[in-house]
Amino acid sequence: MDLAARLLVRLRDARFVRYLLASVGALAVDMGAFLALLSAGSAAAPASAAGYSLGIVAHWLMSSRAVFHGSVAESGLARTRQKALFVISALLGLALTTAIVGLGERAGADPRAAKLVAIGVSFMATWLVRSRIVFRPAPAAGEGA
Repeated sequence: MDLAARLLVRLRDARFVRYLLASVGALAVDMGAFLALLSAGSAAAPASAAGYSLGIVAHWLMSSRAVFHGSVAESGLARTRQKALFVISALLGLALTTAIVGLGERAGADPRAAKLVAIGVSFMATWLVRSRIVFRPAPAAGEGA
């Protein structure tokens, strides 16, 4: 099954659609903060880091309330662990994005095109990590942990 067909199958999954929308919202927060800080005279790297960090916070808020609300840990150590795993997944996305854009630029590709590819790869990687590890539903009563 090719990528387009797999994506269409995934679009039937309402949780995946909510995750896609949360990702778009987080990207808007990231880019909005980045562009605002640039226009205020900030250097690009700190503006990018600040925007990305705000995007992580926005994505956690949207993901925990609208995407994976049924499998968010209540409180305490479990909730802290879940947040830490979420941040680790975001750092994975950042590493993938940085690597893809860097390799694309080194290969002579337009960095904007490489960034678009990186957004898609990072999106799918973080979706897989978050849906299967970070927000993995607790086993039902009677199932092994």
